[in-house]
Amino acid sequence: MKKLRIIFSILLMLPFVVLAQKDSTNKANRVVMVVGKPLTPGDSVMVKQLFFSALRDKTIENTTLAAEMFNQVLQVDPANDAAMYELASLKKDQNDYESAQDLLEKAVTVKPENEWYWVALADCYEKNNDATKLENVFNELLKINPDKPDYYFDQANVYYIEKKYDQALAVYEKLEKMIGPSDEIIAKKENIYLKQGKVDKAAADIQGLIDANPSEIRYYLLLGEIYNSNGFQDKALKVLKDAEQADPGSGRVHLALADIYRDKKDNEASYNQLMLAFKLPDLEIEQEVKIVLGYVPKFPDPNAKASALELSRLLTVAHPDDARSYALYGDMLIQNEKYPEAKTNYKKSLALNDQVYEVQEQLVRLDLGSNQLDEAIKDGENALSLFPNQAWLNYLVGVAYEQKKDFKKALSYVKNATSLESQDNDLLAQSYSVLGDCYHSMGDEQKSDDSYNKALSYNPDNAYTLNNYAYYLSVRGASLDKAEAMSKRSNELQPNTASFEDTYAWILFKQKKFTEAKIWIEKAISHDKDHSAVQTEHYGDIMYQLGDKDSALENWKKAKQYGGGSPVLERKINEKKYIE
Repeated sequence: MKKLRIIFSILLMLPFVVLAQKDSTNKANRVVMVVGKPLTPGDSVMVKQLFFSALRDKTIENTTLAAEMFNQVLQVDPANDAAMYELASLKKDQNDYESAQDLLEKAVTVKPENEWYWVALADCYEKNNDATKLENVFNELLKINPDKPDYYFDQANVYYIEKKYDQALAVYEKLEKMIGPSDEIIAKKENIYLKQGKVDKAAADIQGLIDANPSEIRYYLLLGEIYNSNGFQDKALKVLKDAEQADPGSGRVHLALADIYRDKKDNEASYNQLMLAFKLPDLEIEQEVKIVLGYVPKFPDPNAKASALELSRLLTVAHPDDARSYALYGDMLIQNEKYPEAKTNYKKSLALNDQVYEVQEQLVRLDLGSNQLDEAIKDGENALSLFPNQAWLNYLVGVAYEQKKDFKKALSYVKNATSLESQDNDLLAQSYSVLGDCYHSMGDEQKSDDSYNKALSYNPDNAYTLNNYAYYLSVRGASLDKAEAMSKRSNELQPNTASFEDTYAWILFKQKKFTEAKIWIEKAISHDKDHSAVQTEHYGDIMYQLGDKDSALENWKKAKQYGGGSPVLERKINEKKYIE
């Protein structure tokens, strides 16, 4: 049952005037008249004292004592309607609507012209889903206060619930004569006509409103919706075309046309109408955002991506002062791998509203992704001044410092991340992995190993952690069997990754498995797009151990040309032999 319009107030005292519910032969509607015996002067004084004491306790929320005193009043004066009302109010506060209903049914027999008693009784019938009794209550309320529109709305709603559609329509007709046509009345009448299957009647009424008010676009939209939702798409299209002529600058009309064309499977026309709608500033941005996001489930379809991108761009044109438009455009640019443009739009969004954390974090991620480490630190630390307790943001700034080889600052931020987050295993795994990298670079191998082990406890299949940990163990010549197992797993998780294959080849080399090492270093070189000096030097080392000294020297020289390599690379070339 829909919530009725009646608004109830908590009052200490009411004008104790109520209208009685008429007796009826229908037992469902019958209430028993309460007849009280004449009170002695002493009883009258006692009743008044008890009543006002009960009101005082009710006011200070001493409800138990208040209820006891109201009951005492009714024991002395069974026809005390005010006590019935107040006690019913307490029962309703306890959600005991059945008891409250009994009390109020008695109260209206004592003071049948008291509007507030009937209002309270209507609330009970509503809570108890008793529409039949509600119908009679509103009949009585309209006799007491025939000029109150809310009672007519409530009466019509009761008729609607009971499926007495003609009676509900009659009430709405009365309302229109009282207060004139309104969108609410029109919508309720059309809903009833459609329940009755009278689409033509509903349409005729709205067409009459259009004829009388040809500039009121909302009537065209309502008629178009009636036609479209009932399968008359061509009629809906004609109405909306008329609306477009009446007001070419209405974004709502273009949106409605987009819906019609989509239902007719004319996707190109639908999209064109969306573009027209998005160029206009009269639409709510929330509605437009939902439309753009509706394309996301269709990704990675390039047409869906392109459509979402263009619509989100138009959003920034129609709403240039709304941070959300630039944030959404930034999101769609990322989906289309246009990272510099995305970054620009995130900055525009933050210039309008810097209180959206997600935009702040995304900007720092873009900085890191483009290896703009100084900007990542600047943007990240600015964001942290606003959101200091965000674990991911601390982690990202820490990564930027680690990439700049400022390991002390990196440790500070990444440790903050681990202290701020205890549930996100992905963040914890990545954070401890970075700590492992930092400690290794600082020469603290014990803390490095401990950090990597902790990282793997949160995510044993983090390929980068497995590779880095394995490589650093191999460089030290420590726990080679463990390193070999971790490196093998990293290649299973992320095959054809040159750096991972190089790690595995180097561990095999350290284990003196030179033939297998050759297989893996050749895989690494075939997948390497950057001419890694380290990998090429490793290839030379392996070939030397396999007895091919000419190939070893050739690869060492290549490594030197590529730039980089180990501190002993020059000696290997000059002395033409492998040097640890």
